Amino acid sequence: MNDKVLFSEQQRFRQWWFWLILLGINTLFILGAYKQVIERQQFGDKPMSNEGLIFATGLVVLFTVLFVFARLETQVKNDGIYIRFFPFHISFKYYPWDKITRSFVRKYRPLVEYGGWGLRFSIFGSGTAYNVSGNMGLQLQFTDQKKLLIGTSSPEELIKALNEINQFKS
Repeated sequence: MNDKVLFSEQQRFRQWWFWLILLGINTLFILGAYKQVIERQQFGDKPMSNEGLIFATGLVVLFTVLFVFARLETQVKNDGIYIRFFPFHISFKYYPWDKITRSFVRKYRPLVEYGGWGLRFSIFGSGTAYNVSGNMGLQLQFTDQKKLLIGTSSPEELIKALNEINQFKS
Protein backbone atom coordinates (compact mmCIF):
# COMPACT_ATOMS: atom_id res chain seq x y z
CA MET A 1 0.00 0.00 0.00
CA ASN A 2 2.36 2.71 -1.22
CA ASP A 3 -0.42 5.24 -1.68
CA LYS A 4 -1.50 5.41 1.99
CA VAL A 5 -1.02 8.96 3.29
CA LEU A 6 0.54 8.85 6.77
CA PHE A 7 0.92 12.62 7.12
CA SER A 8 -0.68 15.45 5.20
CA GLU A 9 -0.31 19.16 5.71
CA GLN A 10 -1.32 22.27 3.83
CA GLN A 11 0.16 25.66 4.75
CA ARG A 12 -0.43 29.17 3.51
CA PHE A 13 1.34 32.48 3.99
CA ARG A 14 -0.19 33.93 7.14
CA GLN A 15 2.26 36.52 8.44
CA TRP A 16 0.13 39.57 9.32
CA TRP A 17 2.92 42.01 8.48
CA PHE A 18 3.31 40.52 5.00
CA TRP A 19 -0.40 40.96 4.22
CA LEU A 20 -0.34 44.48 5.68
CA ILE A 21 2.52 45.43 3.33
CA LEU A 22 0.71 43.91 0.32
CA LEU A 23 -2.51 45.71 1.27
CA GLY A 24 -0.64 49.02 1.51
CA ILE A 25 1.09 48.58 -1.85
CA ASN A 26 -2.15 47.53 -3.56
CA THR A 27 -4.03 50.48 -2.05
CA LEU A 28 -1.32 52.91 -3.19
CA PHE A 29 -1.31 51.63 -6.78
CA ILE A 30 -5.09 51.32 -7.11
CA LEU A 31 -5.73 54.79 -5.67
CA GLY A 32 -2.93 56.22 -7.82
CA ALA A 33 -4.38 54.65 -10.97
CA TYR A 34 -7.88 55.86 -10.08
CA LYS A 35 -6.67 59.41 -9.39
CA GLN A 36 -4.58 59.67 -12.55
CA VAL A 37 -6.62 57.67 -15.07
CA ILE A 38 -10.22 58.30 -13.93
CA GLU A 39 -9.96 61.72 -12.25
CA ARG A 40 -7.21 62.88 -14.62
CA GLN A 41 -5.09 64.33 -11.81
CA GLN A 42 -1.35 63.84 -11.83
CA PHE A 43 -0.26 61.18 -9.31
CA GLY A 44 3.14 62.04 -7.82
CA ASP A 45 5.87 64.52 -8.74
CA LYS A 46 7.08 62.48 -11.71
CA PRO A 47 4.05 60.48 -12.83
CA MET A 48 4.37 57.55 -15.18
CA SER A 49 2.15 57.26 -18.22
CA ASN A 50 -1.43 56.08 -17.75
CA GLU A 51 -0.57 52.87 -19.57
CA GLY A 52 2.48 52.29 -17.39
CA LEU A 53 0.50 52.94 -14.22
CA ILE A 54 -2.28 50.57 -15.28
CA PHE A 55 0.31 47.91 -16.15
CA ALA A 56 2.16 48.35 -12.84
CA THR A 57 -1.13 48.22 -10.90
CA GLY A 58 -2.06 45.03 -12.71
CA LEU A 59 1.29 43.45 -11.83
CA VAL A 60 0.93 44.38 -8.15
CA VAL A 61 -2.60 42.93 -8.01
CA LEU A 62 -1.45 39.79 -9.87
CA PHE A 63 1.45 39.37 -7.43
CA THR A 64 -0.99 39.62 -4.51
CA VAL A 65 -3.38 37.09 -6.09
CA LEU A 66 -0.41 34.73 -6.47
CA PHE A 67 0.14 34.82 -2.70
CA VAL A 68 -3.57 34.47 -1.95
CA PHE A 69 -3.58 31.13 -3.77
CA ALA A 70 -0.05 30.01 -2.80
CA ARG A 71 0.11 26.96 -0.58
CA LEU A 72 2.65 24.37 0.48
CA GLU A 73 1.32 20.84 0.55
CA THR A 74 3.30 17.99 2.10
CA GLN A 75 2.46 14.31 2.18
CA VAL A 76 4.39 11.46 3.76
CA LYS A 77 3.61 8.05 2.29
CA ASN A 78 5.13 4.59 2.59
CA ASP A 79 7.08 5.11 -0.64
CA GLY A 80 8.39 8.65 -0.02
CA ILE A 81 7.73 12.35 0.45
CA TYR A 82 5.45 14.33 -1.84
CA ILE A 83 5.47 18.12 -1.92
CA ARG A 84 3.77 20.75 -4.00
CA PHE A 85 4.27 24.49 -3.73
CA PHE A 86 1.24 25.69 -5.67
CA PRO A 87 1.13 27.58 -8.08
CA PHE A 88 4.83 26.99 -8.79
CA HIS A 89 4.31 23.23 -8.92
CA ILE A 90 1.12 22.02 -10.55
CA SER A 91 1.73 18.40 -9.61
CA PHE A 92 3.46 16.92 -6.57
CA LYS A 93 7.24 16.46 -6.57
CA TYR A 94 8.15 12.97 -5.39
CA TYR A 95 11.18 12.07 -3.30
CA PRO A 96 11.52 8.29 -2.78
CA TRP A 97 12.92 6.97 0.50
CA ASP A 98 15.74 5.10 -1.25
CA LYS A 99 17.17 8.45 -2.42
CA ILE A 100 17.02 9.97 1.09
CA THR A 101 19.88 9.29 3.52
CA ARG A 102 18.68 11.54 6.35
CA SER A 103 15.19 12.75 7.29
CA PHE A 104 14.51 14.54 10.54
CA VAL A 105 12.55 17.49 11.91
CA ARG A 106 14.57 20.47 13.07
CA LYS A 107 14.31 24.09 14.11
CA TYR A 108 15.84 26.45 11.58
CA ARG A 109 16.35 30.19 11.06
CA PRO A 110 14.46 31.18 7.89
CA LEU A 111 16.03 34.61 7.44
CA VAL A 112 19.61 33.60 8.28
CA GLU A 113 19.72 30.20 6.55
CA TYR A 114 17.50 30.85 3.52
CA GLY A 115 16.83 34.59 3.34
CA GLY A 116 13.17 34.28 4.30
CA TRP A 117 10.14 32.22 3.35
CA GLY A 118 8.91 30.84 0.04
CA LEU A 119 10.83 28.79 -2.49
CA ARG A 120 14.37 29.54 -1.33
CA PHE A 121 17.87 28.58 -2.38
CA SER A 122 20.70 28.95 0.11
CA ILE A 123 24.10 30.25 -0.87
CA PHE A 124 25.52 28.97 2.44
CA GLY A 125 25.18 25.24 1.76
CA SER A 126 21.82 24.73 3.46
CA GLY A 127 20.24 23.61 0.18
CA THR A 128 16.75 24.37 -1.01
CA ALA A 129 13.80 25.25 1.21
CA TYR A 130 10.05 25.24 0.70
CA ASN A 131 8.50 27.14 3.58
CA VAL A 132 5.68 29.60 4.19
CA SER A 133 5.85 30.36 7.91
CA GLY A 134 7.39 29.36 11.19
CA ASN A 135 10.79 27.92 11.97
CA MET A 136 10.29 24.14 12.02
CA GLY A 137 10.95 21.90 9.06
CA LEU A 138 11.62 18.44 7.72
CA GLN A 139 15.28 18.30 6.73
CA LEU A 140 16.10 15.85 3.97
CA GLN A 141 19.54 14.88 2.72
CA PHE A 142 19.78 12.86 -0.46
CA THR A 143 22.23 10.25 -1.72
CA ASP A 144 23.78 12.93 -3.97
CA GLN A 145 24.41 15.10 -0.85
CA LYS A 146 21.81 17.70 -1.85
CA LYS A 147 19.61 19.06 0.93
CA LEU A 148 15.96 20.05 1.07
CA LEU A 149 14.05 21.63 3.93
CA ILE A 150 10.24 21.48 3.94
CA GLY A 151 8.56 23.77 6.44
CA THR A 152 5.97 22.32 8.80
CA SER A 153 3.54 23.67 11.35
CA SER A 154 2.91 20.16 12.73
CA PRO A 155 6.35 18.84 13.71
CA GLU A 156 5.08 16.30 16.29
CA GLU A 157 2.65 14.68 13.83
CA LEU A 158 5.36 14.59 11.17
CA ILE A 159 7.84 12.90 13.54
CA LYS A 160 5.17 10.36 14.47
CA ALA A 161 4.53 9.53 10.79
CA LEU A 162 8.25 9.19 10.04
CA ASN A 163 8.75 6.91 13.05
CA GLU A 164 5.75 4.80 12.00
CA ILE A 165 7.54 3.80 8.80
CA ASN A 166 11.08 3.87 10.27
CA GLN A 167 12.14 6.86 8.17
CA PHE A 168 13.14 9.23 10.98
CA LYS A 169 16.87 9.25 10.23
CA SER A 170 18.96 11.84 12.01
